[in-house]
Amino acid sequence: MKVTGKMAENKKQDRRRKKQNIQSDIVDNEKKNLRNKETNIIAFFFVGLFLATIVYLCIFNVKDAGTIVNNPYNKRVDNQESKVVRGDILADDGDVLATTLTDEDGNETRYYPYDNLFCHSVGFTSLTGMKTGIEQSQNYFLLSETDNVLDQIGNDLSGGKAKGHNVTTTLNVELTKAAYKALGNNKGAVIAMEPATGKILAMVSNPSFDANAVNTDYDEWITYDSADSVLLNRATQGLYPPGSTFKIITALAYIRQNQNDYYNYSYNCDGQAYISGGTTIACFDHTAHGYQDLRKAFANSCNSAFSTIGAGLNKTSFMNLCSTLLFNSNLPVGFEYSKSTMAVTQDSSISEMQETGIGQGRTMMTPLHNMMIAASVANDGVMMTPYIVDSISDSEGRTVVKNKPAEAGTVMSAEEAEYLTECMREVITSGTGNSMKYSSYEAAGKTGSAQYDDSDRYHSWFTGFAPYDNPQIAVCVILEGGYSGVSSAQVVAKAVFDTYFGY
Repeated sequence: MKVTGKMAENKKQDRRRKKQNIQSDIVDNEKKNLRNKETNIIAFFFVGLFLATIVYLCIFNVKDAGTIVNNPYNKRVDNQESKVVRGDILADDGDVLATTLTDEDGNETRYYPYDNLFCHSVGFTSLTGMKTGIEQSQNYFLLSETDNVLDQIGNDLSGGKAKGHNVTTTLNVELTKAAYKALGNNKGAVIAMEPATGKILAMVSNPSFDANAVNTDYDEWITYDSADSVLLNRATQGLYPPGSTFKIITALAYIRQNQNDYYNYSYNCDGQAYISGGTTIACFDHTAHGYQDLRKAFANSCNSAFSTIGAGLNKTSFMNLCSTLLFNSNLPVGFEYSKSTMAVTQDSSISEMQETGIGQGRTMMTPLHNMMIAASVANDGVMMTPYIVDSISDSEGRTVVKNKPAEAGTVMSAEEAEYLTECMREVITSGTGNSMKYSSYEAAGKTGSAQYDDSDRYHSWFTGFAPYDNPQIAVCVILEGGYSGVSSAQVVAKAVFDTYFGY
């Protein structure tokens, strides 16, 4: 019995030990799992941090690197000037627009062969490190040496300076000369672009300055009144009421609001229009245009008709259209510009809608933006991203960067663009744009006169393209009020078209 009892007791102790061992194993496993969980959390955290860093670096290199690298406050790139001779800036045909001259003592001077012709587009670089235009936006590449390690070692051993990359632009010298000559001494701007690619062919702003004189004359330039500023690039930064060129947008808004019967539009103009609750809008010189359909009202630039159309537009739809056309928005460009603004809201009065419909009121546009919209009409409703740098090559001629055309977005349908093209063609053949009526390249466009203060002075606009049925070039011109020696902006545009098509 004693043996049996002892055996039973031993069995109980064995069961207790097994139970304790099991419990211990459970606790150990729980601790182990907890440690594994903590380890996994830490591992996932660092993996996530690593991936986030990779994503950030990708975004930085694609989107922000150029801006950061070329920031005027970033002196790291400028330090390259001690060992790299700044690269050349070239026209579309390889003609030199900016280069660095070195004398026998090794002193370097930045030289601009065309003086003031490209002063706003190419810009300048000064002895104090100030830069504008392409000189600023492409600063990093202009001071980048070849990737050839042997060349770098050779330069280091010889103590010589490497040659920076060369920047080839899309700018055409002959078109730029024609635009500059046609502007004369008037304040204003000309900008030209290929509608199907976005390549900027010419960019001229007046008043201008001799880029070679920046180190001696800059302090004087900055004392000029804003209206006389030579440093302002009026082609991309000048803001003006668009006048009747805005009727392209008003017409598009009306077409969308009346998709099934806009072609039945009719209006009988007696020289002015009054709307109850609004104001009286007169046509230029109070001209009575009589009976008109939409295309004829557009061709005649009839303020009476378009102010009436403006007053009847659905504000929400109109604001959405203007947003699509990038009013109050950033433009997809890689150079300095000003935002175009359109101030219509749900609370806008009838008078404001009348004035906005004819491009007056509180609407302001840059020539760049006005051209982009006309070019979108020319390109079947697709707005292209304007660009001014075609390619970048190293000192050995090897291509480092090659820019390609990119769509900014579809801003209207092909059918809408076709109808607007017909309207703009009629401006030339039977309307206000008759200076190009007999030109063989068959242009399409819209003229505009924009009142800008309480006087009777007007800015003169033209925006359009040619040929109308196979557009190759879009041009926008602004002549600021008080211009002389030329009758209107369309004459300046004609000079650019004539040069492009070889007339």
